[in-house]
Amino acid sequence: MLFLVAPICMASQVSVEVEGDYPALQENAEAFIQGVEGRSADGLRRYVSTAREQIRNALKALGYYQPEIDWEISQPDEDETPAQLLMRVKPGEPVLVRSRTVTIKGPAAEDSEFNLNLPPRPAEGDVLNHGQYNALRETIRNTASRLGYFDGQFETRRLEVNPEARTADITLIFASGQRFRLGDVQFRDGHGFDNSLLEQFVTFEKGTEYHSDKVAKLSNDLSNSGYFANVDVDADPATANDGVIPVDVTLRTRDPRSVAAGVGFSTDVGPRLKGNWREHWINSMGHRRGAETELSQPRQNISAWYELPLDPPMTDSIRLSAGYQREDIEDVESELYTLGQQWKHQLDSGWMQTASIRLEEERFRFGDGSEDRSRLLLPGIGYSRLEANSAFDPSRGYRISAEVTGAHRAVVSDADILHVFLLAKGLYTLADDHRLLSRVRLGGVATNRFEDVPPSLRFFAGGDQTVRGYGYETLSPEDSEGVGVGGRYLMVGSVEYQYEFVDNWRAAVFVDKGNAVDNLSDSLATGAGVGIRWISPVGPIRFDIAKGLDPEFGGEWRVHFSMGPEL
Repeated sequence: MLFLVAPICMASQVSVEVEGDYPALQENAEAFIQGVEGRSADGLRRYVSTAREQIRNALKALGYYQPEIDWEISQPDEDETPAQLLMRVKPGEPVLVRSRTVTIKGPAAEDSEFNLNLPPRPAEGDVLNHGQYNALRETIRNTASRLGYFDGQFETRRLEVNPEARTADITLIFASGQRFRLGDVQFRDGHGFDNSLLEQFVTFEKGTEYHSDKVAKLSNDLSNSGYFANVDVDADPATANDGVIPVDVTLRTRDPRSVAAGVGFSTDVGPRLKGNWREHWINSMGHRRGAETELSQPRQNISAWYELPLDPPMTDSIRLSAGYQREDIEDVESELYTLGQQWKHQLDSGWMQTASIRLEEERFRFGDGSEDRSRLLLPGIGYSRLEANSAFDPSRGYRISAEVTGAHRAVVSDADILHVFLLAKGLYTLADDHRLLSRVRLGGVATNRFEDVPPSLRFFAGGDQTVRGYGYETLSPEDSEGVGVGGRYLMVGSVEYQYEFVDNWRAAVFVDKGNAVDNLSDSLATGAGVGIRWISPVGPIRFDIAKGLDPEFGGEWRVHFSMGPEL
């Protein structure tokens, strides 16, 4: 520790004291003072003129042009302690902005997006801040480049300061010139894909007014498509012809196949293994295929899929899939075989629409009863929307999804079923450290014979994602032998408060309420508890201690552990 402190002391031979409540001036003056060490008292006296000039420049940058600066050198009694120079500063009266003239000439004068981006400060009456003035000037330049006014120039760029009168006059006159436009998009050969597919990534028409966001979107979409290891989108204004910029795209195809494996854990299912194999492209039209598996003590599944991109390929697709799942959870054993098709399409409103049809055959048994079987053809429609300011650890946002599926005995099905499920989550942050998280899950099954509904379409509650303080899927109606058989309806709600006490660590308190029931008037179970959230490099990890407040539903003290995004 002594070795570390000594150099710091040596580097602290000069200190600044700004009189009054001027934290910004104090900080800027300290930043401008150069590090001084190993000087004698005479050496510090010779340094005074330099220190004064540095402090004047520091205060001038923030509008204080006439400070009074005194100094004092002290020599401690200890021979080995270096002399100290103290600079005392009285800032004086600041320079105020008397006038601000910002004029945009040319087509940009009528461009609302251009003018909306201009910062309001420094405004008339403000203390002059050279940083704000430079930011205003650079914003005009950067906005012109972002919006395609590449010939724009300042006709006048002037900041006039009268220190004696303590006034400043700002004059910026910018002539934008014509706005450039985007031309043809050319994909260089060698990528191995049909141009008809690549052209579907282009979301702007030839002749569209230039905007850097449009070029960036093309680059990001190609990069995130999963087809390419490297994407280079070149829209250089130097190559423009009569104000039209050709867009040149160079692509390097990624390796076609990848394999991944992972290990996870939650208190709902215990340790689990995941694996997937994916072929990112199998032909020039960008078709893909893959297989996935998950293994845990209560659940094992494997599935395979084949996907065809549609227009636009980033959001729209058709996926064909087949899968097998075996579950042995509490009182229910089931084997489920599925074969289906799913069509995803993003609406202009931003909602994702999913139309599906799947054929399911399920073999199941409740408790020690005999095995039953069901076959259902389930067409369905779903809508979902996710808005979040971060995919990894959002501070605000929401997720909403709704799905309706059904089956009829007249069409390859053993039961008449209408199945509805709704999910809503919301997250809001106050004052940076205080977070409120809420979620609601609602579901219902309409049928004329509930006994024919297989377990996969019934509702169960309890566990990490529904009502904490109760075992996984232990909340449901029971038959005459006390066997949980699942409910017609699901009603679950949760409110959680989180406080970030250290970076990436949050304490949480929560209340959950819900149940899977046969009648909407049936009682709901309540759980409450506390927890810790760690924002790890692989995503948020949650550790909760919850108490189920209703012993008749099996409520008790339970530990819950899970990971994944909040929304």
